[in-house]
Amino acid sequence: MELNKEQIEFLNKYTEGKWTINEKTGLVDIEGDFVCSYEKYEKLTDFKGVKFGVVTGSFYCHGNSLTSLEGAPQEVGGHFDCHYNSLESLEGAPQEVGGHFDCRYNSLESLEGAPQEVGGHFLCYNNRLTSLVGAPQKVEGSFDCHYNSLESLEGAPQEVGGGFCCSNNSLTSLEGAPQKVGVDFYCSHNEISEKTLKLVWETIQKNKIDYWTALCILKSEIPKSDFEKLGGELDKRLSQDAQKGYLTLDQFGLFG
Repeated sequence: MELNKEQIEFLNKYTEGKWTINEKTGLVDIEGDFVCSYEKYEKLTDFKGVKFGVVTGSFYCHGNSLTSLEGAPQEVGGHFDCHYNSLESLEGAPQEVGGHFDCRYNSLESLEGAPQEVGGHFLCYNNRLTSLVGAPQKVEGSFDCHYNSLESLEGAPQEVGGGFCCSNNSLTSLEGAPQKVGVDFYCSHNEISEKTLKLVWETIQKNKIDYWTALCILKSEIPKSDFEKLGGELDKRLSQDAQKGYLTLDQFGLFG
């Protein structure tokens, strides 16, 4: 890739280390950090046409007016921080991140394009997410998706080393909840009470069972108003199983 004067000035201004053009890939690699956050005189809307490859340190582009991650590095050894922008998609985001991945305070409606493994925290709160499909499936740190519009946890990472926070959403289901959380499961301020959500999640973890089986076990312990919301599809699923020759509905003792 041949760089023009503006691109060279852009790289010189924000690189904290050394940048080079990789002869094999044609991409700009950086040994060190790249920091173009909260630019005082210019809110960046893109990366000036520069396409990054590998950044050994961290890549900070938060506090700008980015609407796309086109040109963002493919691999980041440290943190990748793009929060406080105007992103509607994570397409173009790095697929390998050794530290934290921070995309909070954007306009994301999907996590498609996110890396599938993150070495630190994954922060996607204060967006417009209605689904976690596309989220990394393994997060070494914490996973925080509070203040979105989630109704279920479908697509959530299945292994989280730190805490998992899904508070301040519209959850009526824990389908897709992580199988392993290292610290705690935070789920306050949803359509279902925190006490009920924690009971269901702890039952899933303790017995290593799926969400629907947990609901069957807990039917008598969950308040009726919560159970009606959580088990919205339960009768349909049980009917399908009965048709396939599995247990009948009355054997579960849930209806009638």
